[in-house]
Amino acid sequence: IVKELVTTRGEIQPSPYGEWFSAPRTDREGSKPLIFFHGGWGKIAAAASTQYVISTWKPSLVINLGTCGGFEGKIAKGDIVLVTKTVVYDLIDQMGDGESHLAKYTTALDISWLTQPYPLAVKESIMVSADKDLDSQEIPYLASKYGAIVGDWESGAIAYVAHRNQTRCLILRGVSDLVGSTGGEAYVDKQVFVEGARNVMSTLLTSLPAWIDLVTW
Repeated sequence: IVKELVTTRGEIQPSPYGEWFSAPRTDREGSKPLIFFHGGWGKIAAAASTQYVISTWKPSLVINLGTCGGFEGKIAKGDIVLVTKTVVYDLIDQMGDGESHLAKYTTALDISWLTQPYPLAVKESIMVSADKDLDSQEIPYLASKYGAIVGDWESGAIAYVAHRNQTRCLILRGVSDLVGSTGGEAYVDKQVFVEGARNVMSTLLTSLPAWIDLVTW
């Protein structure tokens, strides 16, 4: 969907982690090239590809566009989430203080440099991340402990790496599918995720120029 919608772009290039291409962008501050980079799924690929992007291009801003699973009853399919904090919740430590280790991989995102009004209606929320799909039995715990309403595989790693590199990071994720007490709709029919992802990415890519215009450089 990204390659379909971004029609004015350079040649698609390979990398160790995914394809990328450059696209021209001119805003009120002048010309700033955009690099679109497919970072891959899961914390390992997300962390590695984020560091690769920062080390290679030294961007002034990393924007992560993607999907997430929504907690049924807390958020609707298609809603856009502006992530304010990420929590990596699948760390299991049986030798020390597990809570302190969770805290080390919890990242608050500073979005004070964004001006309002936003180009889309968004829900500002905590994102819980793990190398697994949302488990319906864990949702009540994740909601009560962290105040989360959405979960994904990558945001925690991306936010952590960007923060360690002192690079501004904007994470916008759209709810592609819902998970509730009886399970996930996409777990039964993967096409639900495919269609949801297409709708979400189309919305995010269409609004991307307006988000960039909000940045205080």
